Amino acid sequence: MFGMNGLPLLRMHPRRTEDNGRGGELARPDSDGDGDRRLGGPDRRRMDAPGTTSIRIAAVGDIHCGVEDAGLYREAFLRANAEADVLVLTGDLTRHGLSAEMRVVVGELHDVKIPVVAVLGNHDYEAGEQDEGSTILRGRGIHVLQGDTFLLNEHVGFAGVKGFMGGFGRGTLTAFGEAQTKAFVATALDEVRKLESALRELATPVRVVVLHYAPIAGTVMGEPEVIFPFLGTDRLAEPLDRFQASVVFHGHAHSGSFRGQTAGGVPVFNVALPILRRENSGDSYYLHNVPIERTPASAR
Repeated sequence: MFGMNGLPLLRMHPRRTEDNGRGGELARPDSDGDGDRRLGGPDRRRMDAPGTTSIRIAAVGDIHCGVEDAGLYREAFLRANAEADVLVLTGDLTRHGLSAEMRVVVGELHDVKIPVVAVLGNHDYEAGEQDEGSTILRGRGIHVLQGDTFLLNEHVGFAGVKGFMGGFGRGTLTAFGEAQTKAFVATALDEVRKLESALRELATPVRVVVLHYAPIAGTVMGEPEVIFPFLGTDRLAEPLDRFQASVVFHGHAHSGSFRGQTAGGVPVFNVALPILRRENSGDSYYLHNVPIERTPASAR
């Protein structure tokens, strides 16, 4: 069956998870309910090995909610309470960037108790109501990152920007010629500077980056090559490597590739919803485990 936005209605299948050191596994809801400590929601950190725990991140983008889509994603997002410690949204939350559509998004997230971190996408700018849309999200308690940071705890911090277009490698647009070309490149460079500033601010050992546009060509592979310059720019990759980001999530490239890495080895995941459904039919978000080394009390 298909929803009003043309995407298949959700089926609740087990979610695949991965981490930075192990292969995938099937995620299963925890059996201890919604209790215990809270970091804006249930604390579901798992013991993986002596001296380590892990934070579980649920990530998805490009849900493209229209005003008629109320209820389409609510059940899926509800399950994130049991399966993750934080929910990451990588932009294109709406279809046309209307405030009314963003209110539908907030309604879909009504039952989510864990922290939610988000960036806006190009669709969320379409109507020119991006500031009001951000205000609506923040009114729900969602951490909208536009060169900002969010600290989940003493170990894990998030940096996020929308990013921009511009191309990859030898195909990267340069600031030469017409003023309009220079302005276009300047917009991309401004997003890079905002990302750089946010990463510099983070002092946590784990630094998670949230983008809308792709920072590497690897995760847009599968799209027509002629549109690569409109799907992102690898200008965003340099600060990821320099500040040693732990993992990056983005969306936007619906027909791209699920995973890749920067030249410096930072893992990058394209979590656009159409890709998640293609990779594992029925998935409504991707689950990623980030291992955290625990510091013994005697060493503090």
